[in-house]
Amino acid sequence: MDKRDVIRLVLEGKRPPYVPWAMGFTKEAKEKLQTHYGCGQEEEVDGAVGNHLLRLGSDIGFFDNLGGDRVRDVFGVVWDRSIDKDIGNVEGCVLPEPTLAGYSFPNPLDGRFFDAIPEKIERFGDRFRVFQIGFSLYERAWTLRGMANLMMDFLEYPGFVKELLRAIADYNMAQVREALRYDIDAVYFGDDWGQQHGLQMGPRLWREFILPELKRMYGTVRGAGKFVMIHSCGDVDGLFDDLIDAGLNCFNPFQPEVMDVFDLLPRYRGRLAFYGGLSTQRTLPFGTVEQVREESRRLLDAGRDGGYIFAPAHDVEGDVPLENMLAAIETAQAQVSD
Repeated sequence: MDKRDVIRLVLEGKRPPYVPWAMGFTKEAKEKLQTHYGCGQEEEVDGAVGNHLLRLGSDIGFFDNLGGDRVRDVFGVVWDRSIDKDIGNVEGCVLPEPTLAGYSFPNPLDGRFFDAIPEKIERFGDRFRVFQIGFSLYERAWTLRGMANLMMDFLEYPGFVKELLRAIADYNMAQVREALRYDIDAVYFGDDWGQQHGLQMGPRLWREFILPELKRMYGTVRGAGKFVMIHSCGDVDGLFDDLIDAGLNCFNPFQPEVMDVFDLLPRYRGRLAFYGGLSTQRTLPFGTVEQVREESRRLLDAGRDGGYIFAPAHDVEGDVPLENMLAAIETAQAQVSD
């Protein structure tokens, strides 16, 4: 049984032979691991860690380097990476008025999202193949319109918001249909809705504006017999039943700071799998090596009956000591030899 098979068991709600893992790292954290393992490419770090997911596509589409710390994504949004080296902070406003007049969406079939897929599958075919679409709906809307503007638009220009979200979902669905031409296993949508307490836009607006488009996007994936995975930071567990009904199979990042992961995991087992759970706000940056090992072992024990992929609750930041990263990695790896 290869890594791909183990993840499938987890997402199908079956008991795996061990708890699989897939750990992500920011640029600065990854550099520590590259030095430690003596490897270069991201896929080589994944191999050294033993990650079970093969990430395909180009997530947000950061293709244009403007020089210095500035990049531009395919939607025309400019990002300043002087502080956040992985994503950045939005500069300016692509849609200064609540209208799509004069704006042209990018080509969802841009070859740069797909060109590397065959070679990656050839090299790492034992991993579970996940095509990623980052900033996939609400986040893409606010990066174009500005967050404060979009929040007001929900109330003042609801027709525009629905038009914008529908256009974004159409773009994503076209990209998904192209990705489905390859031998992938799942589509992973990134879209943060939560904050430390509750939803950014509240549950009523989420259900009115966001949920209908999620059903369309998830339905495209599930209709092709593939799995749907999402990433949404924050306190969003009140949406799990809606998301399951919409077609969701696996939720990330499963943050222990904002939800009771040890209650949710058994309660939803068989209906929804979880991916994440290891504290990136407390334990990894500030805990001891033994505390990291202890929390990792507790999560792995809780996931032995299925429905769980072990990982930090978010990509590991550069302020996490190398020793703590290795403690989590080695605890996960030890299961296979136990």
